[in-house]
Amino acid sequence: MVRPNQRLHSHPSHADVQTSPTPAQRTGLLGGIATHVLQHDMAFGELALVCPTGHEPQHPLDWQSTQPVRLLRNVVRLTAPNPGFMTGPGTNSYLVGDAGTGFIAIDPGPADADHIQRLWRAALHPDGSGGNIRMIVCTHSHPDHSPGAAPLKAMCDGHPPILGLPSAPTARAASAFTPDRLLQNNEHLTLIPRGPDASLASSHTLQVIHTPGHAANHVCLLLVEDGLLFSGDHILNGSTTVIDPPDGHMGDYLQSLDTLLAACQAHDVQFILPAHGHVLGGSQAAACGAISHLKAHRLKREAKIAAVIKAHPQGTVDDWLPLAYDDVAPRVWPVAKRSLLAHLEHLGHLPDQHTKAPAP
Repeated sequence: MVRPNQRLHSHPSHADVQTSPTPAQRTGLLGGIATHVLQHDMAFGELALVCPTGHEPQHPLDWQSTQPVRLLRNVVRLTAPNPGFMTGPGTNSYLVGDAGTGFIAIDPGPADADHIQRLWRAALHPDGSGGNIRMIVCTHSHPDHSPGAAPLKAMCDGHPPILGLPSAPTARAASAFTPDRLLQNNEHLTLIPRGPDASLASSHTLQVIHTPGHAANHVCLLLVEDGLLFSGDHILNGSTTVIDPPDGHMGDYLQSLDTLLAACQAHDVQFILPAHGHVLGGSQAAACGAISHLKAHRLKREAKIAAVIKAHPQGTVDDWLPLAYDDVAPRVWPVAKRSLLAHLEHLGHLPDQHTKAPAP
């Protein structure tokens, strides 16, 4: 589905790229050393995107925050320097577009001055200067995603609008957010080529998909021409999304997974670009399979929680937690408790004190 002219490397023919079987093993660089990556490894999808035949120059897989990583000619990733337990290697900011169309910045991340400067520098004008950003989109308002939007806007010529959905009353104080313009479900954000060669260039269109669940104001973005899904925090690589009531809602989350699955099938999406972790996918079956697996995992956990409640009907949330999450390390339980509450709400067992908006 990815347009051949957007691939990083040239190939003998479009047919060769499309009909060659996907190698079950690829090679990337870790610490400068060639490392074999198998289909079940987290970095496999990224190598499938950047190196579709498996014969291209080896792609570095080390996480760093100083240099942009080009995934396609029209997609650049820059990871914020905020690694941690909740953020993995850091928040992925993406630039979609090219010098002729300008760029859409997705999830500028925390208000880290160096990270914002690097995003500005990576968004090149035709003359090689930075700041060629037409729109800034926040997938949601959590503090590792949206605070960088305002300082990035202030740096750019023309002060590009900040787009997204406003935070709901259920959001925590640190996630308060009001965009310059509200996005509409299924609207298209389009970058049009400009200049004397505009007729020979490609446009870039992001379709907005409202996906509440992780946050009430969460959206995903589908790059229509290339069949890529920017999944924000709704789908991650290497970790499970936390659903934290009342702003997080398990029923909405599961329904949004169904919405994304349908969109991926309709647009032949083969790759998912998450806000944390490497690219997922490699084929439509792999991308859709990742979504289906995620939903199955959630429902399996919910069934386990229901069984724990049935076996211990007089228990409390703290009683059920170690039983329902006995397959994860105890250090994870404080975070798992948030998703437990979301499952309890979905099952109709959420205690009343957890249904109100959280304290700041």
